[in-house]
Amino acid sequence: MFQLSVLACALTVCTALTSNLTAQAPKSTTPMKEIRMTTVAKGTFDVKLAPLGEGSRAEGWAPSRMSLNKQFQGDLEATSQGEMMTAMSDVKGSGGYAAFERVQGTLGGRRGAFTLQHHGVMTEGVPGEWIVVVVPDSGTEGLKGLVGRMTITITGKEHAYALTYSLPKAP
Repeated sequence: MFQLSVLACALTVCTALTSNLTAQAPKSTTPMKEIRMTTVAKGTFDVKLAPLGEGSRAEGWAPSRMSLNKQFQGDLEATSQGEMMTAMSDVKGSGGYAAFERVQGTLGGRRGAFTLQHHGVMTEGVPGEWIVVVVPDSGTEGLKGLVGRMTITITGKEHAYALTYSLPKAP
């Protein structure tokens, strides 16, 4: 229960880093560069976490695993499934988490799937770095070539996202 309350606290404040995404020139002999537009998709999501088990508690840490299921609404209409691993220290409110989730749905009118990678830490109840990025080359179908970074904000019980992304031009 302690890990769940610490994780809930970590999920209530987002200090994610954002950056402008820039396209790289395609690897070809063609003199023209690929043109990408950076777009921001915004909306809300519902999340369900369920314990998958705890590791052995040892001095200094307590690992646990959780399933992660989301329903995205807004500019990203999708569902996701993933797993999260948390590690809490003996100091109340200090720990970290890492997660991967596979997102499947429609983004910017284009259908496909992609993977998000999460990384977050908290020190004595103060959220630190919280990063969520699209795993390189994980996009499928209409989302092939997707690059991006997501920020998550939580106000009360509402979860919101902003996905800054770019995609190659549609064929």
